[in-house]
Parts: sequence; C-alpha cells; structure tokens
Amino acid sequence: MSLRRFVHRKKKDADLAEEMESHLAHEVEANIGRGLSPEEAGRQARLKFGNPDSIRESVWRYRSLPWIEDAWRDLRFALRSLAKVPGFTAIAILVIAVGIGANTAVFSVINTVLLRPLTYPEPQSLVLLMNTGPQGTFPGANVPKFNIWHQQSSIFQFVAGYDTGGAGLNLTGGTDPEQVQGVHVTSDYFRLFGAPILAGRTFSPAEDSPHGGHVVVLSYALWKRRFGGDPNVVGTNIHMDGQPYLIVGVVGRGFVTESPADLWLPFQFDLTSQDMAHYFFTAARLRPGITPQMANAQLKLAADQYRRTYPGALGPQDGFSVTSLQEVMVGDARTSLLVLLGAVTFVLLIACANVANLLLIRATARKRELATRSALGAGRGHIIRQLLTESLVISLSGGFLGLILGMLGVRLLLAVSPGSIPRVGEDGSAVILDLNVLLFTFGVSVLTGILFGLIPAISASGSNLAAALNESSSRSGVGFRSGKIRSILVISEMALALVLVIGAALLIRTFMKLQAVDPGFDTHKVVTMAMSISGERFQNTAGVAQMIRDGAERLNTVPGVTTTAAACCLPLQGGFGLPFDIVGRPNGNNPSTGGGGYLPVSWSYFDVFRVPILRGRNFTVHDDGAAPGVVIINEAMAKQYWPDGDPLKDRMQIAPNAGPVFAEPPRQIIGVVGNTRDGGLNRDPAPTMYIPVAQMPDKETALNSRIAPLWWIVRTRVEPHTLVKSLTAALRDASGGLPVAHIRTMDEIVVVTTSRERFNMLLLTIFGSSALLMAAIGIYGLMAYSVQQRTQELGVRMALGAQASNIRNMVIRQGMVLAIIGVVLGIGGALWLTRFLASFLFGVQALDPLAFVATPVLLTAVALLAVWIPARRATRVSPMIALRFE
Repeated sequence: MSLRRFVHRKKKDADLAEEMESHLAHEVEANIGRGLSPEEAGRQARLKFGNPDSIRESVWRYRSLPWIEDAWRDLRFALRSLAKVPGFTAIAILVIAVGIGANTAVFSVINTVLLRPLTYPEPQSLVLLMNTGPQGTFPGANVPKFNIWHQQSSIFQFVAGYDTGGAGLNLTGGTDPEQVQGVHVTSDYFRLFGAPILAGRTFSPAEDSPHGGHVVVLSYALWKRRFGGDPNVVGTNIHMDGQPYLIVGVVGRGFVTESPADLWLPFQFDLTSQDMAHYFFTAARLRPGITPQMANAQLKLAADQYRRTYPGALGPQDGFSVTSLQEVMVGDARTSLLVLLGAVTFVLLIACANVANLLLIRATARKRELATRSALGAGRGHIIRQLLTESLVISLSGGFLGLILGMLGVRLLLAVSPGSIPRVGEDGSAVILDLNVLLFTFGVSVLTGILFGLIPAISASGSNLAAALNESSSRSGVGFRSGKIRSILVISEMALALVLVIGAALLIRTFMKLQAVDPGFDTHKVVTMAMSISGERFQNTAGVAQMIRDGAERLNTVPGVTTTAAACCLPLQGGFGLPFDIVGRPNGNNPSTGGGGYLPVSWSYFDVFRVPILRGRNFTVHDDGAAPGVVIINEAMAKQYWPDGDPLKDRMQIAPNAGPVFAEPPRQIIGVVGNTRDGGLNRDPAPTMYIPVAQMPDKETALNSRIAPLWWIVRTRVEPHTLVKSLTAALRDASGGLPVAHIRTMDEIVVVTTSRERFNMLLLTIFGSSALLMAAIGIYGLMAYSVQQRTQELGVRMALGAQASNIRNMVIRQGMVLAIIGVVLGIGGALWLTRFLASFLFGVQALDPLAFVATPVLLTAVALLAVWIPARRATRVSPMIALRFE
C-alpha cells in the first residue's frame, strides 16, 4: 500500500484498465483457438473476468489506502452539504467557537500557571524550605535557620537565601536618580537556579561574608536599559545611595524570576548571628535520588538540632519541611483555575447540546435524502460516518475560530484584570500559544464533534426506510424518538446554565460584600509613595526620624495637602508580625503571651487614615528616642488579650527572645485604636501593635531599611494624582534627592487587593451569561421548530374550534415543562457543586437563599420569554393555509 498510489489514481487507473484489456484480449484469442465464434469468445472471456469496474475498485483498494479515499470523499461531500446551508453552518460554528474559545482561554492560563515547568534547569528538584506548626505551613527564614538548613548537605545540593527586593535601592550618580529592585541573595543563588551568566561572574563566598565589600550583579534588562548593553561595564562601579558598587557580572536574558529583579546583591550574613527575624526565603535543590519525603524525614532531625542550639526558639510542635517551589508559587490559584475550568466545561456542554439540537433538526429535514442513499446501497455505518464527518468539520472550524477568540480574549482579560494570578507575566505576557494549547484545542474540537454529532447521526441513520420515503416533508421529524432526544438536550442546557448562573450570582454577591466592607480607615483622597532608605545615613533611627520630620514639613506646605504620615507598611497589604509578652502575666508553657501585627508608624499615621482613638491617646511628635517607649494596640488585640481588663495599665515586651536586633525595654500601652483590615478586605482584623518610628531600636531600623521601603502617606483636599509632581519634588528636596516609586492612591490599592475576586466574578459572569443565552436559544429553537412541524395539527385544532389562547397556552405549557424540569435538576446540581466555591466566598454562604431563589426565577423568566415568541406565532396559523401545507 502506498500514499503515492492514492495521489496518482487517474494514471494508475488507466494503467490498470490497459492491463485488463490486454488480459481480456488474450483470453478472447484463447477461446477462438478452442473453436468458439468471436462473439461467444468475447462473451465467455467477459464472464470469466467479471465486472471490470468492480475489479478495478478491488485492486485499487488492495494496492492503496482506501480509508484515506473514503475520508477524502466524505470530507468533500460534507463541505458541499454544509455550503448549501450557510446560515445553519455559521450558527453552529459560532456556537461551538464560543464553547471551545472559553475552554482554550482558561486552559492557556492553566497551562502557563500549573502545567508549564519553571524556567530553571531540572525544576522538579527545586524546593522551598517551610516552617510547620499547629497554625499551618508557611515560608520564611532567619539566619540561624538558614545556617541549619545549609548544613543538610546529605539531602540538598545547593541551598540559597533570597528576599524579594521590597525595600528597593536608589541608583544614583547620574542626572536622573532611579529606584530599582535590588534582591539580596546568598552566593549559591545563581547556581541553585542555573542562571546564565552573560558577562563576568557571580558572587564568591568571600564577597557573601560580612564586610565582603560592595558588589553587584546586573539583570539583562537593567544592563540594556541603563548601560546600553556595554560588555565593558563589568569591573566598573555604579553608585547606589551614594555608595560605589563594583559590577562583577551580568545575568543572561533568559533568567526570569517571579519577583522581578533589576540587580542582585550579596546578603553577607554573619552565620553566628542569633537574629530571629524572618525576612527572607530559602530555596534548595534536592540531590539526585532524594525525594521530598526523604528530605522531610531529615529535616525532623534538623529541627531537633535547632531546638538544642537555640532553646525556646522553636515550639515542641513546630518543625521544618520542604514544598515544591512551583507549588508554593502557584499557591491558591490552582483551586481557582480548576473551578473555572469546570465552569467552561459546562459552557462547552451547553454549546454541544445546542449544536446537537440543530443537527437533529437538520437530520429530520434530510430524512428523505438519507433514506434514498440507504435505498441505493449505503450502509448505516457509512451514513453515520458521513454525518460525523460533517460534525467534525463544524467542530474543527469552530475550534480554529475558538482558538483565535480564546487567545485574544484571555490576553485582553488579563490586561484589564490580571487577578493576581502568578506566573502569567505583566498583562498576561507569559500566556502564549504553544504546543500544549494547540493539542488541547484540537483534542477538544475532535471530542466535541463526536459528542454533539454521534447522537444525531445514530438517530438519523436508524430511520425506517419505507416510512421515510413515504412521509411528507411537512411531517418529517415529528417522531417520538427525535423529539424526546431534543427535549432531553434542552433540559440539560437549562440545568447546566442554572448551575453556572448560580455560581456567578454567588461570586457577584461576594464581590459586592467585599466592596461594602469597612476597611477601618478612610481610603479616599490618600496617595502613597515608596522611598528606599537603604543608604548609610538611614542605618540608625535618628537619621530616619529626622528625614520623616523634614519630609512631613515639606509635604504639608504643598497646596492641597491636609496631613502627612510615614510607615513601614500600608493597610490591606500585610506587614510584619512579632511575638510579645505582657509584663507580669505568666505565659505557662508558651514561649510568649501571643503575637500580632507590628507596624512602626509616624505620629500622624492615625490622623491621615482617620482611624479612631477608642481609648487613651495618640502618638505625638514628642514620642521620640528620648522619651519612654510607648505602644498603641488595636481593638482586636484588646478584646483578645484583655477581655475584661484595661490594657492601658499594662506594659508590653515586644519580640522577647528574638535576638539582639529587637532588644529593648518594655513599652507602656498608651492607647487603643479601631481595627483596620491590614491583611485584606476578606480577612478579619488581626491583633496589631503600633510603635513610633522614632523609638525603633537602631539595629531594627537598619534591618528594616534592607527589607522594606518607607511609605509616605498623604491626605489631600483634591484629587491626589494632580499633586504627584509637587509631592515628589518636595520629598526629593527633603531627602537629599531620593526618588520615590509605586505611587498609588489607597483607592487603587483597594482595587488591587480585590483583583482575584473581581477576576473570578468577571469570568464566571461571562460564562453564566453565555450559558443563559445559549439555553434560551435552545428552548426557543426547539419550540419554534415544534410549531413549524405541527402546522397542520395546529390548523386542524383551530378549524375544529380551538381558541388562539388554547393553542398559545398549549405551546407555552410544553416548553415550560422542559424548562422547569431543567431548573429543578439544575438546583439539585448547584446544591452539590457550589460547595467547591465555598473557599472563594466572603460574607455569603454556599447555599445563599437569594442566589438559589433569584437565579431560578430569572432562568424561568428567560425561558418563558423564549417560549412565548413561538407560542404567539402558533396562534397566527391560518387554518386554511395550514390544511394545504405540504
């Protein structure tokens, strides 16, 4: 067998015919030699050889690939057949394109986030070191833990610490100072992640030790943007915060980190430090043959070693473990994306049911054609194959269109609302069309074509031949079986649509609840700006406090500014946390009284955000380094740790046993403020402590300057963005030329913190709306077709005295029975499926009464409208015209 024979069939057919004629001539000559007449000799020869056409076809099928020819013939016939009904073809392709496009869009994100491996060499062996305890598992490391983990060379090939560059660095020395993202790493970081080095080298162990000097490795983007891609930049100095840093290397273009970095600096840890502050992460590469389970077993021994070395630093139920780096990066996005994939699967099923109904209607209109083909010798299998080919043409065409719509739609959606989804890049730039997406779309297209085409094909091919040939065209298709299948499909559409719309309603109510949440402070007309204070002059508290006083003084003189404050962190974006002791209160077996949020702020912080002082007093400008230490707590902490007492009578020891960085005398509690939702609108306020920035220990100030920026917070009388130029100029004057970055209003921050909920709501609303529309079209199409096919029956009824209202009510009743059955089944499905949405809800129960009442009513109303139109048309049937209808 050969494909070449199939391609050159005409020539091969001619050769075969010539060969057969030659054999036939020889046989005729042999018969004449036996004494037969020429006419009889020819007849006997032809009888012996048989039908020439049948022989040529048999030889051809033996020598070639007959299934290719059959498929090609079926394809050509399918294209001709679909071209005769362009309206039907266009609608079917568009409906399938919507379903496949939605699936392609969601899968492309899943492919990027969940399926595509990390861009580092052997990503499956990369793990993140985690802390475990009764409260759960969380990342984060201090220097003593890093030291212990670094010693586990039997399970780890490389161990490296890194932060996220949150503090930023000020690239100075030019006419235009720039704040850049500088990530601190240990010397094994680049080997751990397999970073390609374009020029120079990375840090040596000596450079990563205390007093190892000022060295830096540039990212490819900064090297191109700031230095024009000059390879001779290695070995020269750049100035950051007024200090020279030696450029030792440039990382290649292909090295991408989840937290974007402009440059890298060595941590320069003192591994003998007992600093217990958790301010960086630790990743490791497992040795070949080491599984995460084996590593976790070894880390149990490491936790015991840590307890012995640092008594009281690790609780008896606490420990260490490893988790896949990709799993940590993905986080809770996995559940969200899988739920969305389930939702778009429902959309695709509804689309399939719609197209299946269209194909059933078309098949009934083609009953005579199919019966004629069957009478001429076409087998049932051949007819099913032909009809499935038409279905596959529709689904593959819809898949191609859906691929385009899906990729364009997901890029547009991620650009408008990225939803804080990891690994998708800026504006969804990492979501690309690759082989996985192509194969998924092709597979879904083929499966969809079979799914919506098989039932109509089997139904149409099983028609009674004599009945189909004798049946009039006006009555074709009113058989019980085909009508029953169409009804089941419509019921399925209604049920699936109801599940999707209920899910969308729950997420819409969740988003509305979030929007109505009181964050505990006034977000309007407040602008925030981040300033890196990593320079030498900000390594002590007095320097930072003086700069805050100067900055506040300058900012308050800008026209339109009402109040100014500074803080380590912003509400809604998380912050630091530390343990504490209440002086004089026993802790029992616990290492401390408790723990809570920890925010160093300036004296006007609560005034800017209009947070009420519930008891005691506010900070003042006089709460500085020369004054006794003070602390303000929030209402949540007061209720949890002083349910019946007065916290203003007590003192707190913050971060006891946390190392020399946090060593300080106890602080007097001077006030209780209202709760703010620092962890996000969907989280309850946590116990929180506030201290004056001017009273931080110097070592803590130095640490903070490395890991977090100083946030300026300005309340204005006008729209904040109109003052940005004046505000940044005032801060540059006050700080000696330091730039600011990440300029946003608090209202914009609120939008960002609810982006995941907005993304989920937006997608499920789109899917639910699409499902509702397709379900309405499905029931409308079924009833409209039913009215058309029953024209004669309706005419007879009206001729016998039936009123128009009777006809209308009969059609409505038949359609609404299907709709109500679908709604009931949909409610049952939603009761089970909405439990998977529970983790996405806020302020709304999974069995929310409003969603489960309003949504069925809405769907029923839409179905009633869809049924009403064909019912009205049925009342306008003229008995005389109907009785002549053929």
